[in-house]
Amino acid sequence: MKVLVCGGAGYIGSHLIRELLSLPNYEIVILDNLSQGHSGSIPAGLAFEKVDVRDKQKLEQVFSKHQPDAVMHFCAAISVEESVVDPLRYYDNNVIGTIYLLQTMNKYKVKYFIFSSTAAIFGNPEIIPLTDDASTKPINPYGDTKLTVEKILGWSENAYGIKYVCLRYFNACGAHESGEIGEDHDPETHLIPLVLQVVLGKREHIKIYGNDYDTRDGTCIRDYIHVTDLATAHIKALEYLVRENKSQHFNLGSGEGYSVNEVINAAREVTEHPIPAIVHPRRKGDPPVLIAGSIRAENILGWTRKYDSIKKIKKVFVYLKINNAALPAIQAEIIHKNTII
Repeated sequence: MKVLVCGGAGYIGSHLIRELLSLPNYEIVILDNLSQGHSGSIPAGLAFEKVDVRDKQKLEQVFSKHQPDAVMHFCAAISVEESVVDPLRYYDNNVIGTIYLLQTMNKYKVKYFIFSSTAAIFGNPEIIPLTDDASTKPINPYGDTKLTVEKILGWSENAYGIKYVCLRYFNACGAHESGEIGEDHDPETHLIPLVLQVVLGKREHIKIYGNDYDTRDGTCIRDYIHVTDLATAHIKALEYLVRENKSQHFNLGSGEGYSVNEVINAAREVTEHPIPAIVHPRRKGDPPVLIAGSIRAENILGWTRKYDSIKKIKKVFVYLKINNAALPAIQAEIIHKNTII
């Protein structure tokens, strides 16, 4: 099967490609405009097209040239805070880009689509942990763009027969066990790499946005899921589509939540760095708690997490690359340290 991975030079896309390469019967084509992705994360020998999904003419050329059987879509702007400040950019990139991608899929009769969705579609959840069928009420433009695409997918299946899986995942973390790739956004907005930048001397302190939430220590609580576990879920979702020919959506999370303070304290223990922290006002669009239940993915996809208990979490190696795009595999242990499990 030939898979077109849109956003394959980015954080999750590049980890997915590593997992696909370990399996037989998959041919990979990578599409990325490299606005956030990194050319250095693309394995040698793979087909790569530097194309923006909003460039419809070039997108059609890619489909005509490679004739993919399935599409995995990771091309999205992902900052909640930025989406509140510049919502039109988010609708342009996340919604219009996906519409062009679906139109091209329909033209070239590609029927399988895996969509990278988000927990942000749930907004302020009424029940924790979130079930797969929890109410969707996004409170920021980023989450709304993802929910809009999910709705578009439902109507596209009805009209064009495109089968899809929406994977609603929570906070991705960690790095590949090889240490060759990791998390590196510019600008960086995710907590763990920001904490590590303090350790690396790239910033003086970590900002905590709000310590007056109704949580156990006043800071936001999030569900962290290892990026390799997310990658395997995408593969199982594609296998499900091919096998069952049924569209579906799945939550992907650990079922446990860790506060901002707990993550910072775990990082202090692992790195033996003081990691100064300064409290700032709350950010608009941040819900207090997001924790996922992943029962449907476990039961239907047969998805299990490799990083599912403290006994299975080991420090791959402590590898801090000051002048390299790849962040260290130490991220995995920071999340799964005894102090926050």
